[in-house]
Amino acid sequence: MNQLSLADDFNYGSSASDPAGMPIALSIFADRSHLRSQISEDAHAAGLRVTTVASLEELLDGAARPLGDVVLLDCPQADGAALAALSRLDMRAAQSGARLIVSTTLEALDDVFSCMDQSEPHLLVDPTRADRVIALGQLLSCFPAARLRELGEEDRLMLLRLAEQVGQIAERIDRLSPKGAPASSPQNESAFRFESPQREFRTSESGDSERLVRSGRPPLPDPRLVRRVIRQRQLRARFFDGDLFADPAWDMLLDLTAARAEHTRVSVTSLCIASGVPPTTALRWISQMNDAGLFERVEDDTDRRRAFIVLTDRAAEAMARYFAELGGGAAQLL
Repeated sequence: MNQLSLADDFNYGSSASDPAGMPIALSIFADRSHLRSQISEDAHAAGLRVTTVASLEELLDGAARPLGDVVLLDCPQADGAALAALSRLDMRAAQSGARLIVSTTLEALDDVFSCMDQSEPHLLVDPTRADRVIALGQLLSCFPAARLRELGEEDRLMLLRLAEQVGQIAERIDRLSPKGAPASSPQNESAFRFESPQREFRTSESGDSERLVRSGRPPLPDPRLVRRVIRQRQLRARFFDGDLFADPAWDMLLDLTAARAEHTRVSVTSLCIASGVPPTTALRWISQMNDAGLFERVEDDTDRRRAFIVLTDRAAEAMARYFAELGGGAAQLL
């Protein structure tokens, strides 16, 4: 089995179509010629209609052209010209409804993330061929003609886990392949069940009468405690295979809880590192948790070119109540 068959294995169908029955149009922009050819092959196998295949320079300097339904762009270096072009592309995609898949490097991730805040692009970091195929498949599911039914929370979580498993299988196949082998309205429910915690009430006496008083919100845990928990979780990887304990959602919640208690902000790159999984996998989880109302993106008030990920107030309260429930047992970790 070679990588070229990965797109066929997803079985998108012979022709991915929009609501009018027209094949979905894809534009590809990448400076590396072999990458352009590779993406084109996978797109054709997925039933997409490739309308543009060009270098990033042609996108930056050329005349404006139709974006198509999906744009796949590779931007490994985030210099001034590239960031300006990405910002314009972000605005055009948001206005036209085009879906963006942008691949970059870990070094450039913060800059790319910060300048693309309107179109909700699908970001990939140093992606493999399998990562791009998975991203294309996920975007195809967003088009009405390809959607058979609305996904419930269990379905979304299952698909997210499945995408990770497919990526891991593809990586193992890559390692097994001999060198030199050819590369071939109401909001939707979230994958995460996240409900506001029940308010606690206590009885208070005031004179001869009694009344119900809402109990106060518990404070955030001591950040030293949270950092200690994080270090203990990371220590396991020294003695066991890290994949046995991969839990990026919880690791990121812990990291953002500590940061909030310390009054610091966390960049998307730092959060990817804290997750303990590959950056592209971490970005998928960040997107899901953002949709779930756990995370939110905030701009830097002093530098609009920077953006951070923070806990929402509801998530912070849930984490505070969780550590409050641990009580003295948590304090013994300090």
